[in-house]
Amino acid sequence: MTPSRFAVVGGGIIGAAVARRLLQLRPDAQVTLLEKEDRLAAHQTGRNSGVVHAGLYYEPGSLKALLCRRGVGLLQEFCAEKDLGYQEIGKVLVALDAAEQSRLDAIAERARANGVPGIRIIDRAQLHELEPHVTGVAGLHSPTTAIVDYAGITRQLAADAQASGATIRTGFAVTGLRHTSGGPAEEVVVQGATGEELAVDQVVLCAGLQVDRLAQLAGDVPAPRIVPFRGEYFALVPEKRSLVNGLVYPVPDPRYPFLGVHLTPRFDGEVLVGPNAVLAMAREGYRRRDVSAKELAEIVRYAGFRKFAKQHWKTGIAEMRGSLSKRTFTAAAQRYVPELTVADLVPATAGIRAQALESDGSLVDDFRITRTGAVVAVRNAPSPAATSSLAIAEHIVDDLLGRGPES
Repeated sequence: MTPSRFAVVGGGIIGAAVARRLLQLRPDAQVTLLEKEDRLAAHQTGRNSGVVHAGLYYEPGSLKALLCRRGVGLLQEFCAEKDLGYQEIGKVLVALDAAEQSRLDAIAERARANGVPGIRIIDRAQLHELEPHVTGVAGLHSPTTAIVDYAGITRQLAADAQASGATIRTGFAVTGLRHTSGGPAEEVVVQGATGEELAVDQVVLCAGLQVDRLAQLAGDVPAPRIVPFRGEYFALVPEKRSLVNGLVYPVPDPRYPFLGVHLTPRFDGEVLVGPNAVLAMAREGYRRRDVSAKELAEIVRYAGFRKFAKQHWKTGIAEMRGSLSKRTFTAAAQRYVPELTVADLVPATAGIRAQALESDGSLVDDFRITRTGAVVAVRNAPSPAATSSLAIAEHIVDDLLGRGPES
């Protein structure tokens, strides 16, 4: 019997895109999108910086590289079709010294291998033309990097799915997934916190910060585990927003797991400064005072986290110092825009990165999507997941329905 009842767990941009894609290909299907909060895009989708990544850094041939480039095109088409904002403001990776400058060629080569258009390495003078207030010895310019409103896009994707027949259930927290095989085919019973149950043929878990827990309920392996890292932002005061024209990023350092502070103009006119990356004391610990003793104990007991912390403790201390000191945070931004002062930065909304960690302490770098019977789980989807969301949905749904990429 052809599966016709689907539950998608998680109302972020990937979940909404999967629901929409299912009904594009199977308009007769019963699709239910389940979100535990009272609204869609409440977590990572609604709390990121809004960048549409061009695909500069990712290993050629990886899922990240392939789905990012495919996702950019699909996202641009969707925004044009729905009259949603899509601003190509460009991005520069700024080299502050000769060592960072030496890494630009390799990044440019990787970006070209990924099909990123318009990439060029620029010298100090060209950098000054693009960004008069930014200091640096050289840079890599990506003119097609863009900014969007991902929460707005999610709502539109969900509206499209709903118009095609999807049921959207907010306030439905999934607490159990039970496989049954008493009928003619396997069935999955999705259990809610209120005792409600929903029987479906297939489930897609797009649950971000909670996905490893739900995947294990479905019988998937424990690792990788999600470890939450809080990214704290400041925003420039309005009169200082003109200090940058586009996105100003550091040159990635392969020795460190996170990118570091950068400057990001947003679709609403704000300019974000950040983020740092500090361990959150709860999976949804957006504020320093948000502490869950149970969740923190789970993190600390996990061998993968202890091995990660042992390897990167110096970086962790530096990130905590920036978290506790606005002056230190400002100093990190001043390396790129020397005119900034402590008074130019005001607190902004923090986000949580749901980072998957292997049991050996290594970060899962690529997207990871697993399948346990009738349950598919997006086990790792950090940046550029929002950029790639429509392509991730294609990838998942085509596999679910047994379609090839050209079907």
